[in-house]
Amino acid sequence: MIELYIDGSTTGNPGPSGIGIFIKGEGHQIKISEFIGDQTNHVTEFIALQRGLEEVSKLSPTIVSIRTDSQIVFAAVEKRYAKNPEFAAILEKILAITDTFDMFFIKWISDDQNKAAHALAREAVRKNLT
Repeated sequence: MIELYIDGSTTGNPGPSGIGIFIKGEGHQIKISEFIGDQTNHVTEFIALQRGLEEVSKLSPTIVSIRTDSQIVFAAVEKRYAKNPEFAAILEKILAITDTFDMFFIKWISDDQNKAAHALAREAVRKNLT
């Protein structure tokens, strides 16, 4: 099983944004910190999940466990629906990837349980503001 931890960080809303992705399991430990330009905080969280799933899919896992501290991302994936058109467009790409796995699930976790992804997201913003 692969565990995918994701987080987004935005300075301002919208503002300079970064994503943090931490992948572990099946012998992997991958850390990704990327600046994604100016985004809103919620869009940043959706982009983090899409990007994380793109990386996970390269590992050809059968079971994927997604962990996020974003309640809006968690709810959208669980319901397979987002009312906001901007979220819905990204969610469509997310679901296309998750549908390729034998099994996947998503779990909402607290900020305290998502420290690795959070630090990576903050690092991406910090590097691009200096």
